[in-house]
Amino acid sequence: MATTTIILGGGVGGLTAANELRRLGGPEHQVVLVERQPEFLFAPSLLWAMVGARRIERLARPLGDLLRPGVELVQGTVERIDPERRLVVADGRELHYDALVVALGAALAPEALPGYVEAAHDFFEPAGAASFWAALQAFEGGRIVVAVSALPYKCPAAPYEAALLIEDALRRRHLRERTEVMLVTPEPQPMPVAGPALGAAVASLLEARGIVYHRNRPLAAVDPAGHELVFADGTRERFDLLTAVPPHRSPEVVRASSLANESGWIPVDPRTLRTRADDVYAIGDVAAIALPNGKLLPKAGAFAHAEALVVARRIAAERDGSRAPAFDGLGYCWVETGGGRAAFAEGDFYADPAPRIALRAPGASWHLGKVLFERAWLGGGPERRLATAALQLGARAMGIGPVSV
Repeated sequence: MATTTIILGGGVGGLTAANELRRLGGPEHQVVLVERQPEFLFAPSLLWAMVGARRIERLARPLGDLLRPGVELVQGTVERIDPERRLVVADGRELHYDALVVALGAALAPEALPGYVEAAHDFFEPAGAASFWAALQAFEGGRIVVAVSALPYKCPAAPYEAALLIEDALRRRHLRERTEVMLVTPEPQPMPVAGPALGAAVASLLEARGIVYHRNRPLAAVDPAGHELVFADGTRERFDLLTAVPPHRSPEVVRASSLANESGWIPVDPRTLRTRADDVYAIGDVAAIALPNGKLLPKAGAFAHAEALVVARRIAAERDGSRAPAFDGLGYCWVETGGGRAAFAEGDFYADPAPRIALRAPGASWHLGKVLFERAWLGGGPERRLATAALQLGARAMGIGPVSV
């Protein structure tokens, strides 16, 4: 029997799910990807762009170039998700489904923190990464602050990488002795879900580079005129240049649906990624996955990719009666430290009673892996295939599991 699967969102999770479903099904099984943006942005490289190591215009590819032939691309904004009627509405057009995959990610909400828009460079967006690099080129010394506005946010390592990369850029420009680099966050430690050992390891990287690190400091506002951060306890910190993780929230269309919980995210079964609605799955940043220790799985591209493969294969398995796989909670991420080096974190986030995560010490080989990962997404044709093969070969040589691309 012919089926229609609709995937909402063309990020890492959505693209992966669409391509895997197309690979697993014949032409009678329709695969539809709905995405409002015409291009796919490789967001991890924005961290390099903010310190001048990448050009913004080279971090995106047309979405159609990354889709398997036979995937139908609907360019439009998702306006309504209606699980009861088994349909979604995009730009006024009703699309009916047999299975639905929600991969709409997390929305950035810089306006939610007073003063953020006027004072901060948002390195989660291309324009913000570019404006920070322009400001850094004109910078002559003072205090640079990397701030985490609120929790949760995607890519847990990002602010720590940003601080390390900025510190490295200052040394290359011979401005380090004239500049204080500070990182402030409401978190109790770096990447807290990953456990105290990994948090201590990342904190030691900051300490070794002389980066001032303030934890447990929730922000209340930014004072653009006074060039100050205003914290919830009333204290203030001055800055000369500010870059910050903006507040995140779930997309409005998700919050308005019956799929969302009271926080606006979509709770799913940790193994199957099923939502409370029949034949509806949620993957990536929009999903809320409870861990054995009561915390939530971090929002990261590696998880979106792995979850997408599981969901696509489950949909295909239920269609043809074969055995369906489960998501295992394994994850990884790079931590760029500058100078052509990176650390690498990997482990089991589903471990009970708490995740078991290890951080490999910074080295040039891990940085090369991150570069290959970038080219596997952004390279065309032979370059992409070569980068993917080299990345997997290197992963096996380093004694780690397959790296999803």
